[in-house]
Amino acid sequence: MDDLTSRDDEKRLELAREQGRKEEQRIQKEREQAAEQGRKQGLDEERAREKPQGGWGMGVKLIVSLIVLAILIAVIALLTLSVSVMTPSTSYAMPFTTNYAVTFPEGQSIAIGNSRISVLSFQNELISDIDGDRQKLVIGEDRVISERRAVITTLGTITLMDTNFKINLKYKGDRDNLAYFDMAIHTSQQVPDMLLKQLLPAEIHAQPM
Repeated sequence: MDDLTSRDDEKRLELAREQGRKEEQRIQKEREQAAEQGRKQGLDEERAREKPQGGWGMGVKLIVSLIVLAILIAVIALLTLSVSVMTPSTSYAMPFTTNYAVTFPEGQSIAIGNSRISVLSFQNELISDIDGDRQKLVIGEDRVISERRAVITTLGTITLMDTNFKINLKYKGDRDNLAYFDMAIHTSQQVPDMLLKQLLPAEIHAQPM
């Protein structure tokens, strides 16, 4: 009889221990699930915080890329500027005038458009040669480069300027082998100074007036 009671007690204890283990496993599983849910929530919150920063960073990168691209295109456009000067097929009124102070080195042939100019001082006079037509100038006298058509293009095909022009040169004297002139460029269209200077060679050192 005691043996039966003892075995029953052992079974009840074993059953209680088994239930305890199951309860502990259930609690542990719930803790792990809660911890996993907490980690996921934390990751979601972190992603939510990072999204605005990431979007801002991408925006800055895009703006920088566009600026670099614009600068690159501008440099390429500048390097591919091409000037063509020809005899005009039609004559136009020239209401726009841009004035420069220029110097011509004496004894050198200078190209302005498709005209070639050389000057040489002699006994208070200046001998000016424009396309083989020689004239003597004294201070205050003018010479004219007759009407031409100028077309400036970039990137091979894009036309930046298409205008008729003529140039008036007023002799101002000479010094140190340089002949000084006031130059007035008359054009049929309004032309930005940056483009207009493409007609003028660096040798004459044109300064806006």
